[in-house]
Amino acid sequence: MHRITGKAGGDSLIEMSPTESFNDDINGYHQHASSSTGSLQQGQSASPLTPDVCVETCESLNTSLASLAPSDHSDSPEFETQTLERINALTGLSRKRALFLKFRARIDKQQHSKDSVFFRDGVRRIDFVLSYVDDKDSERKQERRKVYEANLEKVGLELETEDKSESEDGKTYFVKIHAPWEVLATYADVLKIKVPFKANDIPENNDIPMNWLSTPFRLPEHVMHPEPDYFTAPFNKSKSDFFLIDDKDTFFPPSTRNRIVYYILSRCSYFKDECGDKKGIKRLLNNGTYTAAFPLHDSRYWKRSRDANCESERYSLYKYWARFLCFFKEQPLNLIRKYYGEKIGIYFAWLGFYTEMLLFAAVVGTICFIYGFLTYDDNQWSKEICSEEVGGSIVMCPLCDLKCGYWKLNTTCNSSWQSHLFDNVATVFFAIFMGIWVTLFLEFWKRRQARLEYEWDLVDFEEEQQQLQLRPEYETKCTNRKLNRITQEPEWVLERTATDLMGKLFLCWATVILWISLIIACIIGVIAYRLAVYAAFASIMKDSPTNKLQVVGPYITPQLATSVTASCINFVIIMILNLMYERVAVWITDMEIPKTHLEYENKLTVKMFLFQFVNYYSSCFYVAFFKGKFVGYPGKYAYMFGEWSKLRNEECDPGGCLIELTTQLVIVMTGKQVWGNIQEALVPWMMNWWGSRKARNHPESLYSRWEQDHDLQGFGQLGLFYEYLEMVIQFGFITLFVASFPLAPLLALINNVIEVRVDAWKLTTQFRRPVAAKAHSIGAWEEILSGIAILSVVTNAFIVAFTSDMIPRLVYMYAYHSEGEMSMKGYINNSLSVFNISEIPQTSRPEEGENPAWFNASITTCRYRDYRYPPGHEKQYAHTMQFWHILAAKMAFIIIMEHVVFVVKFFVAWMIPDVPSDVRARVKRERYLVQEYLHNYEVEKLKIQLSQNGNNECTCTPMIYPSLPKHEVLSECL
Repeated sequence: MHRITGKAGGDSLIEMSPTESFNDDINGYHQHASSSTGSLQQGQSASPLTPDVCVETCESLNTSLASLAPSDHSDSPEFETQTLERINALTGLSRKRALFLKFRARIDKQQHSKDSVFFRDGVRRIDFVLSYVDDKDSERKQERRKVYEANLEKVGLELETEDKSESEDGKTYFVKIHAPWEVLATYADVLKIKVPFKANDIPENNDIPMNWLSTPFRLPEHVMHPEPDYFTAPFNKSKSDFFLIDDKDTFFPPSTRNRIVYYILSRCSYFKDECGDKKGIKRLLNNGTYTAAFPLHDSRYWKRSRDANCESERYSLYKYWARFLCFFKEQPLNLIRKYYGEKIGIYFAWLGFYTEMLLFAAVVGTICFIYGFLTYDDNQWSKEICSEEVGGSIVMCPLCDLKCGYWKLNTTCNSSWQSHLFDNVATVFFAIFMGIWVTLFLEFWKRRQARLEYEWDLVDFEEEQQQLQLRPEYETKCTNRKLNRITQEPEWVLERTATDLMGKLFLCWATVILWISLIIACIIGVIAYRLAVYAAFASIMKDSPTNKLQVVGPYITPQLATSVTASCINFVIIMILNLMYERVAVWITDMEIPKTHLEYENKLTVKMFLFQFVNYYSSCFYVAFFKGKFVGYPGKYAYMFGEWSKLRNEECDPGGCLIELTTQLVIVMTGKQVWGNIQEALVPWMMNWWGSRKARNHPESLYSRWEQDHDLQGFGQLGLFYEYLEMVIQFGFITLFVASFPLAPLLALINNVIEVRVDAWKLTTQFRRPVAAKAHSIGAWEEILSGIAILSVVTNAFIVAFTSDMIPRLVYMYAYHSEGEMSMKGYINNSLSVFNISEIPQTSRPEEGENPAWFNASITTCRYRDYRYPPGHEKQYAHTMQFWHILAAKMAFIIIMEHVVFVVKFFVAWMIPDVPSDVRARVKRERYLVQEYLHNYEVEKLKIQLSQNGNNECTCTPMIYPSLPKHEVLSECL
């Protein structure tokens, strides 16, 4: 196949690949055309202009025309060259005027809009676009492009090039790619793409009770179901008449077409030696040969395409899905799948289902929070802390060495009231509820996913993906052939020595462990900050200077100030480490050279999640399970790095450590969500604002479809991966530590309602159209979610038992209350031990001036939070029997809660089948029909052959299940 190139003044205007079925007239070539500004070049496009797109007045246009050309408007080649040179020399508004005039002169000759998604002939669809800036100093890039595009033509793709003089910036070339039917059919056969062969004859069960209640949330039928339901089978090129092919040009949807073209682009060589590793569009993008490669959106998102042959599905997605005012509407999942592919479709299906299930958790969590608020006045222990008779008379031991003085218990009045909002009986109920909710969420998602697998033709897709969707990076490294035990055919494999394999594995996991160790080191640094800064805050606030602050002053304590500032510092460290590790994880995964896309994503998922798990949750684990647990007692305190460091381990507030865990969780979780939304919405909008401004303000004849998409941001191969990662981390926050903050599901619900629309808005308006990809499930994330669900039962049981004061209160109420009736009166005095001040070592006693004014020599004892015998007792400062009773009760609660929740989880999982019965029946029906129709098809072919041969003896062998013919794909030379 040869290339036809039109030249004018030394600049290439047209570069395309004609076929026998397209002559010059069809392609828009006019042999004797001329215009007022010069001769029309062969194959050059023109765009219809209407009055509403003209941005200049007639007078200014005439002035520009007069400035660009002599009065005779000669048609000579010299004049055309002169005109092009003058246009290229102009900048800004003058250049736009000149381009406008140049296109206006062609209106009568070529009625083809640059807003179209078709070639200049108006027939062949643009399936992919490559762009580059011609660097005349780089001959190597030019040679690569020449060889690469020639090889694309050898495969059968058709190309058409837009000259840089036609682009708005005057620098960028656009290579438009079209895949004809032969190419599409061949690679649809190779990739086993499922296509319809019979209309679905199984009636839909739409009789849902009280279906009218969901009417306000529904979308129009043509949006929810953009195409009829069919039974499908893998495409076979040799049996094309078996399938329902009404129109070859529209049989394969645009998402399938761009997937096939990208498959070819990823494997096509740009070097003369086709068996080398110089292959693929990714390498050409990385070395700057091309600046971008992308499929086109089918229309502008704010209005329908004027071309009747264009679907305008992007406009429908924006109108019914990407606008925030549609937040209460259902998602058009079938349209999303049709436009973006199954992989993106199943992500939004999962995100929408997760958000719906969060609604139930948010309602129950809010009820638990309201219960804590309504029982505010029944909080007996907080009343004792705040009262002058109890809390005002109890002198507490210093919370740090030297810089901290003695203090009264009633100074923690506010924090004890706040703690009751989250630390109450409802906490236990909510922890158990969330353990069951997680199971219901995962089981019902499996059913939803199974239904989508069938509806989207993804049944049995995993095996196909493993065998057919090899990564081009893997294929280019293959050097040897090996017999496949299943297919009994030779296949290219990457042979690695044991030393090489072990070396890469060691380097990979050593890097992961190194970064996890770095996170742990940062957490230890934050803990050291908490220990050091607490003394400073305690010294500053000893005379309560914060009380002078309006509204918030009385609530600020050294504990709160330390916890909030440490949480903020920890959040900043988390964000910085994330940015650094993301690149490292991708690098070490690339170095492993995984075989398939699925294997690549799974390896990257494991590395990223391990890192993110430690990064985000380690500080919460510290506050929940370590803070206040290894403190010691006055006179024998435990120190973080030994007594020489003077960094005494932190103690919990008398109101408990749960409120500090809540503070940590709120700051990290909400901070991550707010920062994520800023990154996802504001940054892409700012990056693409100029491109969108040009798209809206320019006449369509000057600003083409491919230029508009070129100015958008690329979605990136890992874009969806990071979306999953963000949601899974959020899932961990609302399950692992939900006992400390029942409002976490509500915050997650609000975030996800925004997240769905922000992601939709980004994909529809701010990103280029991503290459369609298939996926039958959410992949490795499903196993990770199951692991988090199991771990959450354990963590919440431990939070209720060891971080909350629920168990000590219950033990006191049922076993140690002195009066006849069960109440919490006297609990605070019972939970505090006594220490003799004279026994405090000199190195730990408060310095002069650190003690408050009310402290005097008559005070001989102080109190601390523990269950130990008082001074003078034969077992002084040893743990009392009540301590061991409480510890036994905590362990019993953990065992009982875990077993109850796990039994319910496994029972629910057993009761709910993963695949709905109607879906199972449809799958069996489809497989039966494939066999029956193929059998009938072969019989009919045999009858036709026999009738044509007449009495001649038939030597052919009928085949009910004929094997696919061998196709030579681009990786064959490997």
